[in-house]
Amino acid sequence: MTAAHHATLKPWVKHFPPSSSPGEPGAATVLFPHAGGAATALRPLATALSTQGADTFVMQYPQRADRLADPAPETLEALADELFAAADWRRAGALRLFGHCMGALVAFEFARRAESQGIPVPEVWVSAGQAPWTVAGSPPAPLADHEVLADMVDLDGTDPRLLADPDFVELLLMAVRADYSAFNNYSCDRNVRIGADVHALGGSDDHRISEDMLRGWEFHTDGAFTCTLFDGGHFYINDHIDTVAELIGRG
Repeated sequence: MTAAHHATLKPWVKHFPPSSSPGEPGAATVLFPHAGGAATALRPLATALSTQGADTFVMQYPQRADRLADPAPETLEALADELFAAADWRRAGALRLFGHCMGALVAFEFARRAESQGIPVPEVWVSAGQAPWTVAGSPPAPLADHEVLADMVDLDGTDPRLLADPDFVELLLMAVRADYSAFNNYSCDRNVRIGADVHALGGSDDHRISEDMLRGWEFHTDGAFTCTLFDGGHFYINDHIDTVAELIGRG
């Protein structure tokens, strides 16, 4: 990654430079967190990926952390536009994308924008997320405070001790509502495809995103499709960081 490219990065794009000998010159991996998640949620995966010799970037969405005052985009498409404009990705070479939960949809939309600009995207890794064409027909995500908190508990991705902290809960609600509102406004036809290979990942015990739902992603690629399940629930990834990083790195 060149110094010129670094100069184009928004400060809220978290960069994890290679910590080992560089792999393919110009290769880069871009990570997209789950709904309500800050960039720190994917720090362990970014760290693991950076040891494989490629530049890794984690996106920070508005309404959290160092973007607390930034307005929330009304749609996932608008969020993807904003994230794509955060750097001159043409200077990064080929892009590998990874998104967890709602982040899988954002990664898909980001890939569409990259491909439209002639930026090579060989692979998109979609983790514990439903396929784009299924969103419009699914129940809307909750927006009332008590329903959002119940949803967070059900997903089992937030430390219960943090949910007992009123200050943390206030910030969490702000971030989740922003993301859920954008999710509720999202729609995509089943015939919308990207050229990138799509690799779906999920937890075998995830009661929210089943294997059949993961396989719905096959409609959205003109390339190869794979589906891999790991032991665990919706946040299976927390117990399989190294394995997931190896899969992405090998891709």
